[in-house]
Amino acid sequence: MTLDPDVESLLAAQADAPPLETLTLDESRAAIRRVAALQGDAAEAVSVRDIEAPSAGEPVGVRLYSPDGVAAPAPVVVWAHAGGWTRGDLDTWDTPLKNLAHRLEAVVASVDYRLAPESRFPAPVDDMLAVLAHLASSADRLGVDLSRVVVGGDSAGGNLAAAAALAVRDLAVGVPLAAQVLLYPPLEPSCATESALRYATGYALTRAAMQQAWHEYLPTAFAGSHPYAAPLRARILAGLPFTVIATAEYDPARDDGEHYASRLAADGVDVVARRFPGMIHGFFHHNGAVPASTALPEWLAERLRPVLHG
Repeated sequence: MTLDPDVESLLAAQADAPPLETLTLDESRAAIRRVAALQGDAAEAVSVRDIEAPSAGEPVGVRLYSPDGVAAPAPVVVWAHAGGWTRGDLDTWDTPLKNLAHRLEAVVASVDYRLAPESRFPAPVDDMLAVLAHLASSADRLGVDLSRVVVGGDSAGGNLAAAAALAVRDLAVGVPLAAQVLLYPPLEPSCATESALRYATGYALTRAAMQQAWHEYLPTAFAGSHPYAAPLRARILAGLPFTVIATAEYDPARDDGEHYASRLAADGVDVVARRFPGMIHGFFHHNGAVPASTALPEWLAERLRPVLHG
């Protein structure tokens, strides 16, 4: 399929923007906040509160989105935001996560994990696990159902969600997961797949920006061999929970998610994957600018509601 016409218009409007990999860290952190202008309207019938999860270091901030009318104990989706491990914050993800909570009729817990390069791998993974452990120890007070916990994330957040699922399986950290949700995740640092080369430039996210993000996230090149940094390099994927993977057709990270889906299925994991035609990386945020992108949250709701409310 060709590029969605609205995506094409979006790319044309951004054509004069400097490539992400040429920006300073402060500039790139400011730039990502501009995605909020593309997100559309937020669901109103969702209450919001900020809490902290204790950890070995500083407490981890968590923003809880609770749809009106959802009775406790409620299912919960623990979410890690995108941003190449170096950018992003709770406020910028406010609208899509309010809408996700509303569609799923579930609590969404947005994790304010530490960012690289100040805090490289494994710090963000540790923060995800600290939040899961806090849910396990405080379920009654927080009003969540530990039999219906899902971990998810978009882009780099999808990487963190996949890493957390592996750690929960391996280490019994936190609480057993009912599912994992990975939206166009980068899952290994070589950036040498067919999609990474074909869509290296011209589609918002560039291959050079992906390489730079991995460089900032990993403390050493050797760390990229660890499965919690690069889940595609895990030797065995059996034992992971039901998995939902969404990829975008015109995305250099596309093949990582699709290869992971194939490997999960080969190892006996129940997995559903969908490539969204005409879309680019980050289309979770494009509901206000690209009407066709609303197919993503609709599809997520179809796939996750049986898990969360079954």
